Amino acid sequence: MEFVSVSKIAKKWSVSERSVRNYCAQGRIKGAFLTGKTWNIPFNAVKPERENKVSFSNNIILNILKEQKDMKLKGGIYHKTLIEMTYNSNHIEGSKLTEEQTRFIFETNTIGVQEGVVDVDDIIETINHFKCVDFVIENAKKTLTERFIKDLHFILKSGTSDSGKDWFNVGEYKKLANEIGGEQTCKPEDVKKEMKILLERYKAKETKTIEDIIDFHQQFEKIHPFQDGNGRVGRLVMFKECLANNIIPFIIDSDMKFYYYRGLKEWHYERGFLIDICLSAQDKYKKWLEYFGIN
Repeated sequence: MEFVSVSKIAKKWSVSERSVRNYCAQGRIKGAFLTGKTWNIPFNAVKPERENKVSFSNNIILNILKEQKDMKLKGGIYHKTLIEMTYNSNHIEGSKLTEEQTRFIFETNTIGVQEGVVDVDDIIETINHFKCVDFVIENAKKTLTERFIKDLHFILKSGTSDSGKDWFNVGEYKKLANEIGGEQTCKPEDVKKEMKILLERYKAKETKTIEDIIDFHQQFEKIHPFQDGNGRVGRLVMFKECLANNIIPFIIDSDMKFYYYRGLKEWHYERGFLIDICLSAQDKYKKWLEYFGIN
Protein backbone atom coordinates (compact mmCIF):
# COMPACT_ATOMS: atom_id res chain seq x y z
CA MET A 1 0.00 0.00 0.00
CA GLU A 2 1.26 3.47 -0.88
CA PHE A 3 1.51 5.99 1.98
CA VAL A 4 1.79 9.75 1.57
CA SER A 5 2.47 12.78 3.76
CA VAL A 6 0.08 15.08 5.58
CA SER A 7 0.80 17.90 3.12
CA LYS A 8 -0.16 15.79 0.08
CA ILE A 9 -3.41 14.64 1.69
CA ALA A 10 -4.19 18.23 2.72
CA LYS A 11 -3.85 19.39 -0.90
CA LYS A 12 -5.86 16.42 -2.17
CA TRP A 13 -8.74 17.12 0.23
CA SER A 14 -8.41 20.95 0.10
CA VAL A 15 -8.07 21.28 3.85
CA SER A 16 -5.33 22.57 6.15
CA GLU A 17 -2.45 20.33 7.23
CA ARG A 18 -3.51 20.97 10.83
CA SER A 19 -6.95 19.49 10.05
CA VAL A 20 -5.34 16.36 8.61
CA ARG A 21 -3.13 15.93 11.69
CA ASN A 22 -6.18 16.34 13.91
CA TYR A 23 -8.04 13.66 11.90
CA CYS A 24 -5.06 11.34 12.38
CA ALA A 25 -4.77 12.08 16.11
CA GLN A 26 -8.49 11.39 16.53
CA GLY A 27 -8.21 8.06 14.71
CA ARG A 28 -10.54 9.18 11.95
CA ILE A 29 -8.27 8.15 9.03
CA LYS A 30 -8.18 4.39 8.65
CA GLY A 31 -4.68 2.97 8.26
CA ALA A 32 -2.78 6.15 9.25
CA PHE A 33 0.16 5.61 11.57
CA LEU A 34 3.02 7.55 13.13
CA THR A 35 6.71 7.13 12.40
CA GLY A 36 8.40 9.28 15.01
CA LYS A 37 6.45 12.51 14.68
CA THR A 38 5.43 11.99 11.05
CA TRP A 39 2.02 10.71 10.00
CA ASN A 40 1.91 8.15 7.18
CA ILE A 41 -1.46 8.14 5.44
CA PRO A 42 -2.79 5.64 2.86
CA PHE A 43 -2.92 7.33 -0.55
CA ASN A 44 -6.51 6.12 -1.08
CA ALA A 45 -7.70 7.18 2.39
CA VAL A 46 -11.21 8.62 2.51
CA LYS A 47 -11.72 12.10 3.88
CA PRO A 48 -13.65 11.88 7.19
CA GLU A 49 -17.18 13.21 7.04
CA ARG A 50 -18.05 16.29 9.06
CA GLU A 51 -19.31 15.20 12.47
CA ASN A 52 -22.92 16.18 13.09
CA LYS A 53 -22.50 17.22 16.69
CA VAL A 54 -23.98 20.15 18.54
CA SER A 55 -21.58 23.08 18.58
CA PHE A 56 -20.47 24.41 21.95
CA SER A 57 -21.18 27.94 20.71
CA ASN A 58 -21.64 30.00 17.54
CA ASN A 59 -18.00 31.13 17.82
CA ILE A 60 -15.68 28.87 15.82
CA ILE A 61 -12.62 29.94 17.85
CA LEU A 62 -14.32 29.09 21.14
CA ASN A 63 -15.52 25.75 19.72
CA ILE A 64 -11.99 24.78 18.69
CA LEU A 65 -10.46 25.91 22.00
CA LYS A 66 -13.06 23.85 23.87
CA GLU A 67 -12.59 20.80 21.63
CA GLN A 68 -8.80 20.84 21.89
CA LYS A 69 -8.96 21.44 25.65
CA ASP A 70 -11.23 18.42 26.09
CA MET A 71 -8.96 16.33 23.83
CA LYS A 72 -5.88 17.50 25.78
CA LEU A 73 -4.42 18.15 22.32
CA LYS A 74 -0.90 19.55 22.27
CA GLY A 75 0.47 21.66 19.45
CA GLY A 76 -2.79 23.39 18.50
CA ILE A 77 -4.30 26.82 19.06
CA TYR A 78 -5.48 25.88 22.57
CA HIS A 79 -1.94 24.84 23.55
CA LYS A 80 -0.51 28.03 21.99
CA THR A 81 -3.09 30.24 23.71
CA LEU A 82 -2.59 28.65 27.13
CA ILE A 83 1.20 29.03 27.10
CA GLU A 84 1.33 32.52 25.58
CA MET A 85 -1.39 33.97 27.78
CA THR A 86 -0.02 32.44 30.98
CA TYR A 87 3.58 33.42 30.31
CA ASN A 88 2.88 37.00 29.17
CA SER A 89 0.25 37.84 31.78
CA ASN A 90 2.37 36.49 34.65
CA HIS A 91 5.52 38.12 33.27
CA ILE A 92 3.79 41.52 33.15
CA GLU A 93 3.18 41.09 36.89
CA GLY A 94 6.81 40.23 37.67
CA SER A 95 7.07 36.45 37.29
CA LYS A 96 10.66 35.41 36.58
CA LEU A 97 9.75 32.17 34.79
CA THR A 98 10.73 32.07 31.13
CA GLU A 99 8.34 31.16 28.34
CA GLU A 100 10.20 27.87 27.94
CA GLN A 101 9.82 27.07 31.64
CA THR A 102 6.12 27.91 31.41
CA ARG A 103 5.74 25.56 28.46
CA PHE A 104 7.72 22.86 30.28
CA ILE A 105 5.42 23.04 33.33
CA PHE A 106 2.35 22.50 31.15
CA GLU A 107 3.79 19.81 28.90
CA THR A 108 5.73 17.75 31.45
CA ASN A 109 4.48 18.90 34.88
CA THR A 110 8.11 19.58 35.77
CA ILE A 111 10.39 22.62 35.61
CA GLY A 112 13.97 22.90 34.43
CA VAL A 113 16.35 25.20 36.30
CA GLN A 114 20.02 25.33 35.30
CA GLU A 115 21.07 28.17 37.59
CA GLY A 116 19.64 30.58 40.11
CA VAL A 117 16.46 30.03 42.09
CA VAL A 118 12.76 29.89 41.24
CA ASP A 119 10.01 31.49 43.31
CA VAL A 120 7.53 28.79 44.33
CA ASP A 121 4.66 31.28 43.95
CA ASP A 122 5.63 31.80 40.30
CA ILE A 123 5.22 28.05 39.71
CA ILE A 124 1.92 27.85 41.61
CA GLU A 125 0.49 30.88 39.83
CA THR A 126 1.55 29.45 36.46
CA ILE A 127 -0.33 26.21 37.15
CA ASN A 128 -3.27 28.18 38.51
CA HIS A 129 -3.33 30.43 35.44
CA PHE A 130 -3.60 27.35 33.20
CA LYS A 131 -6.71 26.45 35.23
CA CYS A 132 -8.03 30.00 34.84
CA VAL A 133 -7.78 29.83 31.05
CA ASP A 134 -9.67 26.52 31.09
CA PHE A 135 -12.29 28.09 33.37
CA VAL A 136 -12.69 30.97 30.92
CA ILE A 137 -13.16 28.61 27.97
CA GLU A 138 -15.75 26.53 29.84
CA ASN A 139 -17.71 29.60 30.95
CA ALA A 140 -17.15 32.01 28.07
CA LYS A 141 -20.79 31.95 26.96
CA LYS A 142 -22.13 32.87 30.40
CA THR A 143 -22.99 36.41 31.43
CA LEU A 144 -20.13 38.20 33.17
CA THR A 145 -20.85 38.39 36.91
CA GLU A 146 -19.16 39.30 40.18
CA ARG A 147 -19.13 35.61 41.09
CA PHE A 148 -17.27 34.68 37.90
CA ILE A 149 -14.65 37.39 38.51
CA LYS A 150 -14.20 36.32 42.15
CA ASP A 151 -13.90 32.67 41.10
CA LEU A 152 -11.09 33.60 38.69
CA HIS A 153 -9.25 35.34 41.51
CA PHE A 154 -9.75 32.35 43.81
CA ILE A 155 -8.34 29.94 41.19
CA LEU A 156 -5.38 32.22 40.42
CA LYS A 157 -4.25 32.84 43.99
CA SER A 158 -5.15 29.55 45.73
CA GLY A 159 -2.14 27.83 47.31
CA THR A 160 0.14 30.86 47.05
CA SER A 161 1.88 32.42 50.03
CA ASP A 162 -0.68 35.24 49.81
CA SER A 163 -3.54 32.80 50.32
CA GLY A 164 -2.34 32.05 53.85
CA LYS A 165 -2.77 35.67 54.95
CA ASP A 166 -6.17 36.41 56.51
CA TRP A 167 -6.16 40.00 55.26
CA PHE A 168 -5.49 38.94 51.66
CA ASN A 169 -9.04 37.62 51.19
CA VAL A 170 -8.52 35.21 48.28
CA GLY A 171 -11.57 35.07 46.02
CA GLU A 172 -13.13 38.11 47.67
CA TYR A 173 -12.68 41.86 47.42
CA LYS A 174 -9.78 43.59 49.15
CA LYS A 175 -9.80 44.53 52.82
CA LEU A 176 -6.93 47.03 52.68
CA ALA A 177 -6.45 50.12 50.53
CA ASN A 178 -3.86 49.80 47.75
CA GLU A 179 -2.27 51.77 44.94
CA ILE A 180 -1.41 51.01 41.33
CA GLY A 181 1.54 52.77 39.77
CA GLY A 182 1.55 55.27 42.62
CA GLU A 183 -2.10 56.20 42.01
CA GLN A 184 -4.96 55.65 44.43
CA THR A 185 -7.61 53.03 43.67
CA CYS A 186 -11.12 52.46 44.96
CA LYS A 187 -11.40 52.28 48.74
CA PRO A 188 -12.20 48.78 50.08
CA GLU A 189 -15.55 49.87 51.47
CA ASP A 190 -16.61 51.20 48.04
CA VAL A 191 -15.48 48.28 45.88
CA LYS A 192 -18.71 46.28 45.95
CA LYS A 193 -20.80 49.32 44.96
CA GLU A 194 -18.40 50.36 42.18
CA MET A 195 -18.17 46.83 40.77
CA LYS A 196 -21.96 46.56 40.71
CA ILE A 197 -22.24 49.85 38.82
CA LEU A 198 -19.51 48.80 36.37
CA LEU A 199 -21.12 45.42 35.63
CA GLU A 200 -24.63 46.86 35.26
CA ARG A 201 -23.40 49.55 32.87
CA TYR A 202 -21.52 46.95 30.84
CA LYS A 203 -24.45 44.48 30.72
CA ALA A 204 -26.73 47.27 29.49
CA LYS A 205 -24.81 47.40 26.21
CA GLU A 206 -26.80 45.20 23.86
CA THR A 207 -23.93 44.69 21.40
CA LYS A 208 -20.45 44.81 22.84
CA THR A 209 -17.49 45.98 20.76
CA ILE A 210 -13.79 45.53 21.37
CA GLU A 211 -13.70 49.12 22.61
CA ASP A 212 -16.45 48.34 25.16
CA ILE A 213 -14.39 45.37 26.43
CA ILE A 214 -11.23 47.48 26.71
CA ASP A 215 -13.22 50.22 28.48
CA PHE A 216 -14.51 47.68 31.01
CA HIS A 217 -10.95 46.48 31.56
CA GLN A 218 -9.64 49.98 32.21
CA GLN A 219 -12.40 50.74 34.71
CA PHE A 220 -11.89 47.36 36.41
CA GLU A 221 -8.18 48.07 36.83
CA LYS A 222 -8.96 51.54 38.15
CA ILE A 223 -11.24 50.05 40.82
CA HIS A 224 -8.57 47.41 41.54
CA PRO A 225 -11.02 45.26 43.53
CA PHE A 226 -8.58 42.63 44.81
CA GLN A 227 -5.51 42.91 47.00
CA ASP A 228 -3.38 41.46 44.19
CA GLY A 229 -3.94 39.65 40.89
CA ASN A 230 -6.13 42.37 39.36
CA GLY A 231 -4.17 42.63 36.11
CA ARG A 232 -4.26 38.92 35.37
CA VAL A 233 -7.92 38.58 36.29
CA GLY A 234 -8.73 41.64 34.18
CA ARG A 235 -6.94 40.30 31.11
CA LEU A 236 -8.65 36.91 31.51
CA VAL A 237 -12.00 38.72 31.59
CA MET A 238 -11.13 40.56 28.37
CA PHE A 239 -10.30 37.24 26.71
CA LYS A 240 -13.59 35.74 27.92
CA GLU A 241 -15.65 38.68 26.69
CA CYS A 242 -14.04 38.58 23.25
CA LEU A 243 -15.01 34.91 22.96
CA ALA A 244 -18.51 35.62 24.31
CA ASN A 245 -19.12 38.34 21.73
CA ASN A 246 -17.57 36.63 18.69
CA ILE A 247 -14.61 39.02 18.65
CA ILE A 248 -11.16 37.65 17.85
CA PRO A 249 -9.38 37.61 21.23
CA PHE A 250 -5.94 38.99 22.00
CA ILE A 251 -3.07 38.51 24.42
CA ILE A 252 -1.10 41.51 25.70
CA ASP A 253 2.58 40.78 25.12
CA SER A 254 4.82 41.39 28.14
CA ASP A 255 7.16 43.34 25.85
CA MET A 256 4.34 45.90 25.56
CA LYS A 257 3.97 46.17 29.36
CA PHE A 258 4.89 49.84 29.74
CA TYR A 259 2.89 50.92 26.68
CA TYR A 260 -0.06 48.93 28.01
CA TYR A 261 0.22 50.62 31.42
CA ARG A 262 0.46 54.00 29.72
CA GLY A 263 -2.67 53.22 27.70
CA LEU A 264 -4.60 52.34 30.86
CA LYS A 265 -3.44 55.53 32.56
CA GLU A 266 -4.32 57.81 29.63
CA TRP A 267 -7.60 56.10 28.68
CA HIS A 268 -9.97 58.83 29.84
CA TYR A 269 -8.43 61.50 27.60
CA GLU A 270 -6.75 59.40 24.87
CA ARG A 271 -8.32 56.05 24.01
CA GLY A 272 -6.44 55.48 20.78
CA PHE A 273 -3.18 54.45 22.42
CA LEU A 274 -4.56 51.45 24.34
CA ILE A 275 -6.91 50.50 21.49
CA ASP A 276 -3.95 50.37 19.08
CA ILE A 277 -2.02 48.11 21.49
CA CYS A 278 -4.97 45.72 21.75
CA LEU A 279 -5.61 45.73 17.98
CA SER A 280 -1.94 44.98 17.38
CA ALA A 281 -2.20 42.04 19.82
CA GLN A 282 -5.37 40.92 18.03
CA ASP A 283 -3.51 40.97 14.68
CA LYS A 284 -0.91 38.65 16.20
CA TYR A 285 -3.63 36.23 17.33
CA LYS A 286 -5.15 36.36 13.82
CA LYS A 287 -1.81 35.17 12.41
CA TRP A 288 -1.86 32.20 14.80
CA LEU A 289 -5.38 31.36 13.62
CA GLU A 290 -4.23 31.50 9.99
CA TYR A 291 -1.29 29.22 10.78
CA PHE A 292 -3.61 26.66 12.37
CA GLY A 293 -6.05 26.90 9.46
CA ILE A 294 -8.85 28.46 11.53
CA ASN A 295 -11.00 30.88 9.53
